[in-house]
Amino acid sequence: MRTNNWHVMPAVIASGILSFSGVLIETAMNVTFPQLMTEFSVTTNAVQWITTGYLLAIAVIIPISAFLIRNFSIRTLFMTANILFLVGIICDAFSPTLTWLLAGRVLQGIGTGIALPLMFHIILTHSPMRTRGMMMGIGSMITSLAPAIGPTYGGILLNSFGWRAIFWSLVILLVISLIIGMFSIPKEPVRLTEPFPFRSFVCLSIGLATGLLAIEQKSLPLYFIGLLALFMFYHVNKKQKMINLTLFRNVYFDAYMYGMLVYQAILLGLSFILPNYLQLYQQHNATVSGMFMFPGALIGALLAPIAGALLDRIGRFWPVFVGLCFSTTALICFVLFLPLLNFWSLLSLHVLMMVGVGLAYANFMTLTLGALKNHETADGNAVLNTMQQLVGAAATAIVAQILGQAMRQQPRQGVLTGAQTGIGYLAIFISCALVLFVFLHVRQKKN
Repeated sequence: MRTNNWHVMPAVIASGILSFSGVLIETAMNVTFPQLMTEFSVTTNAVQWITTGYLLAIAVIIPISAFLIRNFSIRTLFMTANILFLVGIICDAFSPTLTWLLAGRVLQGIGTGIALPLMFHIILTHSPMRTRGMMMGIGSMITSLAPAIGPTYGGILLNSFGWRAIFWSLVILLVISLIIGMFSIPKEPVRLTEPFPFRSFVCLSIGLATGLLAIEQKSLPLYFIGLLALFMFYHVNKKQKMINLTLFRNVYFDAYMYGMLVYQAILLGLSFILPNYLQLYQQHNATVSGMFMFPGALIGALLAPIAGALLDRIGRFWPVFVGLCFSTTALICFVLFLPLLNFWSLLSLHVLMMVGVGLAYANFMTLTLGALKNHETADGNAVLNTMQQLVGAAATAIVAQILGQAMRQQPRQGVLTGAQTGIGYLAIFISCALVLFVFLHVRQKKN
């Protein structure tokens, strides 16, 4: 697939490898915490910054991706993201201290924060309309596989070669990505046409960073600081625009984004609830619980490009509607029958839920960004990716609190009660998404 001097498919693959590496290493590092605590003689709170610092870097960079795309060439941004990530990987592979390791993680976060919106921007601006759904599905598949593979990948390398191998093994992938990108993404003259919105950037960075920390640490003062910073950003952004907030006036953009964010919450919420339920209530070991999520995640990821092709071929309604029905049915069955489900019936329901994810999740992203005009897609991409980070962090923190509170009241039975309650909220959210999607479809047909 080629448009002018662009080789679109290789360009998507190059940026996809970079995005895949960023998401993969986020989940792969979680299994290394006990060993890192021993090796660097640090506490759990200190080692947790390996993930927190990485997420904060992503959350701060993604919102300015729209400004970067407007004022710098795609080739320049891709090369910058890849080199920053590569330097961060090498820095971590040699890191003698935790501080050195954290510095490398921040560089990786910056690279990932540039790469994630860039991949979907390339698809939306350079792929033909007739294949856009399939291409978005391929992009979604690339990033969806990473969190499923991450813990297994990290565990195997940690046990076989040590935690530094997690970084070294990615060097070859990044070099391949860099080479493919150099040949597939052409040089395009782009001039810096607007000043950097420094005040807006500072306000939004403080708001997002303190918001993520507040969710993770359950801190009320941080919530207030975050809200105040976001309120200031709203007013400063009017004078020194960084993100086009008028996008939220588009009803279809808002509604489709809601559906996508619900799926984001479900994916991360269930990835916390189900492994804990399997270990603490059904008494399976950590290896079994970790592998439990893989079949469904693999099926969901492989279905994404197929669902995108269906959207291109038969339209938006049926792939998304069927996906929403599958996911809603699976979550309701989880809530109603959880005490009666053994390992294999749980796995079957999770696979059914992930079939729904595969059919609907990537297509929701296509519909969300497709509801915007061409000149708005960079801003829409920045908004969507930022909201994904926030919703993902919030979903994990909230289900963890629900499960933890129930367990404090009844240690073993509380696992069941907390799991049912957490999944119950997710079932309500997905049911609302289903009703809203059907309502919008009927409204569009009338118009």
